[in-house]
Amino acid sequence: MRQIEQRAEAVREFNRFYTRHIGALGEGHLDSAFSLTEVRVLFELANREQPTASEIAETLGLDRGYLSRTLQSFQKRGLVTTKAGPDDRRRALLRLTPAGRRAFSPLDTRAREEIVAMLSPLPAAEQRGILDAMRAIRTSLGASARREAPYSLRSHQPGDMGWVVHRHGVLYSEEYGWDERFEALVARVVADFIDNFDPARERCWIAERDGEIVGSIFVVAKSKTVAKLRLLLVEPSARGLGLGGRLVDEVIQFATRVGYKKIVLWTQRELTSARKIYAAAGFTLVAEDPHDMFGESLVAETWELALPPSRSAGH
Repeated sequence: MRQIEQRAEAVREFNRFYTRHIGALGEGHLDSAFSLTEVRVLFELANREQPTASEIAETLGLDRGYLSRTLQSFQKRGLVTTKAGPDDRRRALLRLTPAGRRAFSPLDTRAREEIVAMLSPLPAAEQRGILDAMRAIRTSLGASARREAPYSLRSHQPGDMGWVVHRHGVLYSEEYGWDERFEALVARVVADFIDNFDPARERCWIAERDGEIVGSIFVVAKSKTVAKLRLLLVEPSARGLGLGGRLVDEVIQFATRVGYKKIVLWTQRELTSARKIYAAAGFTLVAEDPHDMFGESLVAETWELALPPSRSAGH
């Protein structure tokens, strides 16, 4: 047997081991009524803003006929709805119904718990080794060529707000020397977000890479017509991937879609990377205010972005 064929057999052996290890061979994935493929389709629907069937088929590498039958089954079960796109009525946009989200949520939790249970007995060094090996496989086999982002975005979950406060406090202290008063400000912002959360007009995006949180951003209502962008953060390990720009784009798209007329944000002059992202997205600097709120002499800046009218607002 040629060496390449021996290597192919080793890959097949690993595939058999891993699919057996995660229970992917059972008729119902995660002891549910859904197959593994159906769960993956539900995941894409739950973590994308109104995707099309074509986008999901391309991401998952699925036959479009098979995906169409799956989506039709979901619609009959009341899990998915469709609506015509605002720019092209032939382009159907997909969205999970409340029933669909209720069906997916325990599956997502169960999948995460099973991976945690698999990794927990291993020392931290071995866990990192597994993640490094997975990253190497994805890179070598061309994940980027399939246009998969090196990170994923999701909405907030219990525990995320603690992470946001902690990482803002740590990173801004390490990188800029800001004191605990900044961490206290972040804590107030996230507490207000949770206490007054309006899911129709507000949102938090959490970015993950290889199972670890690497970024966040929020959009909250300042008034009926003005949205406020808050708490953009990208971990050092995820910088250079375009994540900051993607998070800001998500805020702009969401704010436009729900009918805001303007987005404002408050930042500091020394945050040069963030300021470049805001400028590239079309924000303009409208006000400056020197202060020493966080133990350093700083210049606060207010930036604004006027939004185009939303075709879906008021429908």
